[in-house]
Parts: sequence; structure tokens; C-alpha cells
Amino acid sequence: MNRTAKDRLIVALDVSTEHRARELVESLRGIVGMFKIGSQLFTEVGPKIVSEIATSGNGVFLDLKFHDIPNTAALAAVAATRLGVSIFNVHASGGLEMMRRTADAVSDVSTKEGLKRPSVIAVTVLTSSDKTMLSEVGITTEPETQVRRLSLLAEASGMDGVVASAREVAIVRFAVKSPGFLIVTPGVRPADTVLDDQRRVMTPAQAIRAGADYIVVGRPITNAKDPLESAGQILDEMESGLG
Repeated sequence: MNRTAKDRLIVALDVSTEHRARELVESLRGIVGMFKIGSQLFTEVGPKIVSEIATSGNGVFLDLKFHDIPNTAALAAVAATRLGVSIFNVHASGGLEMMRRTADAVSDVSTKEGLKRPSVIAVTVLTSSDKTMLSEVGITTEPETQVRRLSLLAEASGMDGVVASAREVAIVRFAVKSPGFLIVTPGVRPADTVLDDQRRVMTPAQAIRAGADYIVVGRPITNAKDPLESAGQILDEMESGLG
């Protein structure tokens, strides 16, 4: 499937109020392809904003990173599917059984209830993590090695793709052979902005050239004086990557 720059840009609604989220959706509707709703906004507002945005014609990436016993993760996945999201994620470190049962549960409920099946992707290594942070939790391998390992596990469990930093996109593409395997890349920063708490980052153009299917951008757009202008600049950078 050929996706335009607009289709590939996901704006992270990592904001503290429902009002601000709605402002951003209204100003960026039709300009970007999808909105990400994560733990902050979901906890503040609840699932209603997810279904409202999804049913208004905008794609939603529900970024709650489910990580639990297999039964609980699978039931959460069913609930996410019923909200009408386009994409949601789990932690690949939850293991093969958790991911497999989640993928199966999503397929089952989509078929039985006539729902559009969302893409289910697995988080590999957070873009705020580096080798030092991984070693703190007992992982002694390099981030790149861990991303490759977890991507192959996600593929084997029936996931539709992974979340990985742009620096590991080429590694995932080389390792995973499933056609259509999605790579969603957060932590993308335009060349002239601060990195905030992100470590393994690339610019929008670099991420697209590396082979990311979607890039997720939050603060460079949502904290900008003019979010619409900022989104337009990022789309221009993405277009240069596609070219």
C-alpha cells in the first residue's frame, strides 16, 4: 500500500486536558493521518474520546502498551477493538503467549462482531531507553540486538508490526520477512528542535528514508505556537524523505 506523507504522520495527543486535545484535532483534521492517544489523555478523559475521534473519520493509535497476563491483555485488546481504533500496541516483552492470544482475540472479535480489525503492534525498546537504562533492568544486550530479538518474537506471535526507533528500522526490515509488517517510529524530531527525553532519534526525513511506515510526533507539534504550521513543516520534511 502506498501511503502519502499525510497518511504516515501520527500526532501524539500527549496533553493534559480534553479541551486541548479537541483543539488540536480540530486544527489538524484532514492535515495528518492519525492521532495517538496515550496514557496521559486516556487516564484524564477516558475511552469516550477515543471512540469519538475514531468515529469522526480520524484514525486513532491507542498507545497504552498493554503488558499483563495473557488473558487480561487479550480482554483489553478486545475492548480496544470495540472502540474503533486503527492501531494499538502491547509490550513485546510480555512474551509470545501474551502477544499470540492478543492477536487471536482481536481477529475473533472482529469477525464475530463485524468490526474493522485494527493493526496490533508490539513495542520493542522505548526510544527513551539506551544501553545503560536496559542494564538497570537486567538486559545486557545492545538496544539494537534487543529490538531485533523482540521484533522476531512479535512476528512469530502474529503481531502486525512493531514500535521501534528510526535507528533500528533497517535492522527490523532485514530480520523480519513477513510482507506488510508495520514499523511505527516514535521519538522523531525535526532537525532544529530539542530532543526532550528522547535518546535514539532521527529527523522525519531520515525516519522515512530508513523505511518507517508511520512516524509519531508529539511536542514539536502540540507545543508549537502554530501546530498547523509545525505539522506542515514536518510533512514537507517527510516528503523529502519519500522523494
